Amino acid sequence: MKIKINKHTIRKLSPVRAFTLVEIMLVVAIISILAALVIPKIAGKSEQARETAVRADIRGGIKSALDQYDVDNGFYPSSLQDLLQQPRNAKNWHGPYLDPPVLPVDPWQNPYLYMYPGKHNPTGYDLWSAGPDGKSGTDDDIGNWQQ
Repeated sequence: MKIKINKHTIRKLSPVRAFTLVEIMLVVAIISILAALVIPKIAGKSEQARETAVRADIRGGIKSALDQYDVDNGFYPSSLQDLLQQPRNAKNWHGPYLDPPVLPVDPWQNPYLYMYPGKHNPTGYDLWSAGPDGKSGTDDDIGNWQQ
């Protein structure tokens, strides 16, 4: 038995539909509009998350290490490196005070900055991140003297 195939039979057996160029362009336009609305909001949240992480480091782990050094030795260290290696003037040093025993970096991969006695906290210390621009003394600095 032979089956006769003609144009009408092929259309019925395999209905092939494709998107038109206008439909594809419409979908691309909608995706572009959605991306233009969503991406800036996501980018803003990631920067906000970095700033929150800096504040947590300053008020949390690094502050705790500095305070423990002060309890053990009666004074704050002259540099953050003193939290990892015993300085000559720290007779009761029980470090390293940071875990892991490395100096932390901020979310922008810059080292945290420290000054004792502090410029903003003359009876204590200043601990800060230079912020996204990596330059200390600019408006984007985040320090322990800020609320």
